Amino acid sequence: MSKPGQLSEQINQAEDLYPTRGREEKIVERVDPVVYGDGQPRGEHSLTPQQLHSYAQNGFIVIPGVFSQQEVDVFNDEYARLAVSGALKGKDELVREPDSDQPRSIFSPQRFSDVFDRLSRDHRILDKITQILDSEVYLHHARINIKRALNGKSFPWHSDFETWHAEDGLRRCRVLSAWVMLHENSEFNGPLYLIPGSHKLFVSCAGATPEDHHKASLRKQEYGVPSIHALRQLSEEGGLAAAHGAPGTLILHEGNTMHGSADNISLAARTNLFFVYNSVLNTPAEQPFAAARLRPEFLGSRDFTPLQPLDNQFS
Repeated sequence: MSKPGQLSEQINQAEDLYPTRGREEKIVERVDPVVYGDGQPRGEHSLTPQQLHSYAQNGFIVIPGVFSQQEVDVFNDEYARLAVSGALKGKDELVREPDSDQPRSIFSPQRFSDVFDRLSRDHRILDKITQILDSEVYLHHARINIKRALNGKSFPWHSDFETWHAEDGLRRCRVLSAWVMLHENSEFNGPLYLIPGSHKLFVSCAGATPEDHHKASLRKQEYGVPSIHALRQLSEEGGLAAAHGAPGTLILHEGNTMHGSADNISLAARTNLFFVYNSVLNTPAEQPFAAARLRPEFLGSRDFTPLQPLDNQFS
């Protein structure tokens, strides 16, 4: 297991800049930048200044056509192969729906698939991530979220960073998700809803973290979620937005942006592939900030080896 060298920006492990899971809910100002450094390009696939500004203001950006339909076909074939391969049988990485044995999420697909491992290090993604975070990155975790037609279940409103801070020990919000649409995400099939600008505030949620919370929360999260009063306050200025797009669309999603999604009762499935990138200058504390112990390694990697970008062409 790799560990970083001397990190000049390492934070005292005892310092909690985002207290959460207390007796009452609070909304506080974010203390971290959204875009680190000066935003200079990191490669030919970096964001433009306009895209970078939009991301900084809204907390997310939707980028169509990053991957071709031919490449998406490869990703879907690989997902289908993985789902029936038996490699996930009996493993915690396979998460079921809250009311059935149907798959809800597959975690760590890059550990079971060379295709997804290469995709996690693709220049078209990493150039943008390292530009925003102004550092090398490692993969905090990855997952495929599955919403089957007619009965794929919702994900409640939440900030990813609140969970990653409380339960994985991430000190700072120098982390974000990059996700690829494997199916069309439309207004009908349970797309991701976001609150633009919500990443600038941190919702300190009420309620202590239950023991082994992840075993329930991955199926249906009930702790670390905001109240309706907090959601109203966050949405007063920015309103709500939905991430719609064709297969191959890439979304960059700031770690603290408030988001959620509804049930899919349409006739079209909605499947998305997520990679969560954390700065190597933001490695987790030895203990979580609001839980009895760290979540399992497939949810919060302890391998901090910087990812080396690849020039891929999937066919």
